[in-house]
Amino acid sequence: MRKTDIKPLGLYIHIPFCASKCAYCDFYSFVPQDEEIQRHYVSALQLQMEDFAGDCRGYAVDSVFIGGGTPTVLPPKLLHRVIDAVWRNFSLTDDVEITLEANPATVDLKGLKKLHRAGISRLSMGLQSAHARELTALGRIHTREDFERSFSDARDAGFDNINIDLMYGIPQQTAASFLKSLDVAALLRPEHLSVYGLKIEEGTPFWTMRDTLPLPDEDEEYTMYMQCVEHLAMRGYEQYEISNFAQPGFRCRHNLKYWTCGEYLGLGAAAHSDFGGARFGAVRDIHTYIDGLELVGQGDTVWAEHAAISEEERKSEFVMLGLRLREGISCREFTARFGDSLDEFCGRRLQAYVPDGFVTFDGDRYAFTPKGMYVSNYILSSVLPMEYAE
Repeated sequence: MRKTDIKPLGLYIHIPFCASKCAYCDFYSFVPQDEEIQRHYVSALQLQMEDFAGDCRGYAVDSVFIGGGTPTVLPPKLLHRVIDAVWRNFSLTDDVEITLEANPATVDLKGLKKLHRAGISRLSMGLQSAHARELTALGRIHTREDFERSFSDARDAGFDNINIDLMYGIPQQTAASFLKSLDVAALLRPEHLSVYGLKIEEGTPFWTMRDTLPLPDEDEEYTMYMQCVEHLAMRGYEQYEISNFAQPGFRCRHNLKYWTCGEYLGLGAAAHSDFGGARFGAVRDIHTYIDGLELVGQGDTVWAEHAAISEEERKSEFVMLGLRLREGISCREFTARFGDSLDEFCGRRLQAYVPDGFVTFDGDRYAFTPKGMYVSNYILSSVLPMEYAE
């Protein structure tokens, strides 16, 4: 096979275990009762990697994201088995980006050094807030001091590509307290910052408490978002996506696959894929997932959904995901991909948001301004076909 025939691929590996469940989280995750279920899960992951290894022979994996849950809740020997299985079953590029999510309360210097030697090149660490009362309200198990110690350990372990997660719009928070959290994070000089607005998701404890949570109002949330964009720009971080900011050269390669409609393969319970022209996802049930891979004849039970992706869906994804990026979407690229006019598909409706400064258009590219990014869901729902707007 010629090098030009090899296609890039991202891998997402879901580890659904947590030390405790945060009150806002709707990802598939839970607190394990014992190590046995973790061992079985890792074995199932290894089997799934082996199953897909043949289908991936024409691909070079250039990004791996191990997320959760909290992957670092896994006993080190099991986490290293997962990492080893990735190297064993897939062809990785020489400069592959391998990201591991880590909770500050679950890592130490010795373990971080081993992870770095095992090939983890990027850490994503959740601070969320620098204030004790806000961390308590979120259900986080670490303190600001825990985080700063873990960040220092990560540097000492050799990590030179670290992301910090922060949240705004959370209980007890004000614009002033958020700015303080932003300062605490930025002064550590991480290479990347992800700053997310809280969403109250059905099925979470926050959903049950939604009418009594002491949340900032919409005007204060907007202030937080805009001061974040301005504050980080002054400190050398480019906003390259609605919620993501990076020093030059440190954009998250894996997440860019999602926003540019690249191919990715999701492994693990509840993981989703866009691979080989189809979209498919595994069940949100760890026991069904494990049985489907370990027991002969149970393979079909692993999948919760599987569907080919239509041309109209691809067009809407190109717009919806591409507009998350600061550079936006190109009319010429849309025509090259689909043979149709972007203006006819949705561009004329986007034009309506240019005069008020929500969208820019330079003759080829449509892009959200920061204030357009803040209300992007509303704008997209008005310009895309209803079934594809979310």
